[in-house]
Amino acid sequence: MKRPGWWPIRRGAPAFDAACWQAVRQGLPLLADLGDSDAARLGERAWQQLHRWQWAASEGVEFDLAAQLAITAQACLLTLAWSDDDASAAFANVHDIVLVADAFHRRVEELDDFGVMHEYEDERAGETSWRGPVVLASPEVGASGDYSGYNVIIHEFAHKLDLGNSHDVDGFPPLAAASEVTAQEWHRIFTAVWDDLQAHLARGEETPIDDYAATHPGECFAVCCELFFTAPDQLIEVYPALYDLLKRYFGQDAMTRFTRPSPSA
Repeated sequence: MKRPGWWPIRRGAPAFDAACWQAVRQGLPLLADLGDSDAARLGERAWQQLHRWQWAASEGVEFDLAAQLAITAQACLLTLAWSDDDASAAFANVHDIVLVADAFHRRVEELDDFGVMHEYEDERAGETSWRGPVVLASPEVGASGDYSGYNVIIHEFAHKLDLGNSHDVDGFPPLAAASEVTAQEWHRIFTAVWDDLQAHLARGEETPIDDYAATHPGECFAVCCELFFTAPDQLIEVYPALYDLLKRYFGQDAMTRFTRPSPSA
């Protein structure tokens, strides 16, 4: 990746562009299915947020205000039901958004349960860290926004939520915005899901959800967030207790706005 070209920091958001928001909303099923009041709230919040972040792109990647708004709105969908203060605090560790032309590789070192270090090349559609930028592969951004069960934006920003109380992702984000959810309940339900995923792998069976969720507790949380918003029917079918937990954590019931085109459509 060549050095990104940086846009200057915007000191304040211009007047909300309702036409731009309407076009963005109609182009993405996740946003088009929002009720009008939720859509208005999300549009205004995303508009303000995108002007607080710095945006950059590698050579060959072009994006405009509508693309920025589409990305920011999908990120802010996670905190839509939270108060303005809680939503702002949730992404206080987000400063820069970097778009790259394609998936990229990272050299990864992992220590297994037996003390053996494994090294491998990991292909990534996105990545982030505690105070690092949110890096997104442009083609994967284009593949996000529908009900496929995949959304790289939601995945990476779920990591940012996770990093709200730790320098490393661990699958346990701050729960201050979700007063109905206790730490004990969170641990119990996510541990049950994690153990079930590991049991499927140990038996040589296909996992009920994307097996990437079984690689790390932080990835389990991020994958489940993707499913909650983009394939809630799948998540509620295999892990109903987890769906209910996330419904209370996010303050949203994604199934109420979920639609899936019929095979003949």
